[in-house]
Amino acid sequence: MRSESQFLAPLAKPAHWLAAVLLLAAAAGLVACDQANGDSRKEGQEEVPAVPVEVATTQRAEMAALYTGTAPIEADRRALVMPKVSGEIRAVLADEGQRVKAGQVLARLDGDQLRLEVALHEATMRKLERDYNRNLELQQKGLVSATSIDNLKYELEAATANWELARLQLSYTEIRSPIAGTVTQRLDLVKVGNTVTPVGGVIESADSSLFVVEDLDTLILRVSVPERELSKLSVGQPAELTFDAVPGRTFQGEIALISPSIDPATATFGVRIRVTESGGLLRPGMFARVAIVYERKLDALQIPRTALLDTEGQPKVFVVKDGKAAERAVKLGLSNGAWIEVTEGLEDGEQVVVVGQGAVKPGAAVRVVNSTARPAAAKLAPVTAG
Repeated sequence: MRSESQFLAPLAKPAHWLAAVLLLAAAAGLVACDQANGDSRKEGQEEVPAVPVEVATTQRAEMAALYTGTAPIEADRRALVMPKVSGEIRAVLADEGQRVKAGQVLARLDGDQLRLEVALHEATMRKLERDYNRNLELQQKGLVSATSIDNLKYELEAATANWELARLQLSYTEIRSPIAGTVTQRLDLVKVGNTVTPVGGVIESADSSLFVVEDLDTLILRVSVPERELSKLSVGQPAELTFDAVPGRTFQGEIALISPSIDPATATFGVRIRVTESGGLLRPGMFARVAIVYERKLDALQIPRTALLDTEGQPKVFVVKDGKAAERAVKLGLSNGAWIEVTEGLEDGEQVVVVGQGAVKPGAAVRVVNSTARPAAAKLAPVTAG
């Protein structure tokens, strides 16, 4: 006789199989879900957003290599007019801004005392001249010795020299301009009734001079240039000058002199630039920005300096092609402010990244955000001093 458990055992076997089947199905579902989730993550990782950048298109244009500096403008012909004798000012005949000729009287001093000295020395000279002529006649008759004649001759020569010196001193009462030019300064002391006195020693500035006369047609600038630029500069090279006082206009100059020595304290050498075209608008004391053109190319391939990557070694840029950024090594040439020449590594019309390259990696997708790629160079604008 079967027990109850023996009777129910065959009925329990299908239940075990059913549980096993359900467990296998659940496991398969979990695997499928895991695979689905893994695929979705993989697809999400591939969809990296494009980096926004701005680009510039390489173009060919004229380019000049410059040395830039600053200096005040001054007149090469400049005279500090000082009094040579003491005296009271009797007349002022010139003022600031007035054009004068060489030798023109600027002021006149009291010369009464000097005129009396001239008269005194002239009288002495005339007396000695008469005595000399009389004794010369007596010598011919054998009545006066040759020694006496010689002594009178020397006295007459000394008296004549004193007379001429007194006349020269009297002429100094008329203060004259030594050069032709424009009176740019007049000392406040120069007024009728004031007494002026010669200043001894070396004149160091215009502060003690009665007048300053400058030839405004001989304007120059003195620029101190680092010694590393010595091989690039030569006499006759052109220079472009701009002034804040004359906005929107460029003036021309050229190198007139290069100092033969280097200042060891500053490691610089002096360069004198002559202004060749001023238009009558420039004045001594104006502050100039100088650009010396030491090399010029008519057909240089240019890019903005901002396109260069901040890397060591050979210069590199990012070139955009088919929405991707490719790193490109370049060889550089002339440099001029914000612009730089590329002699190898780029071709005409290529687009280089100028903004946003810090977030770009080689081969990364990029998105150009400027509406049109701005040209790298359209004209010779960089040749302006600044």
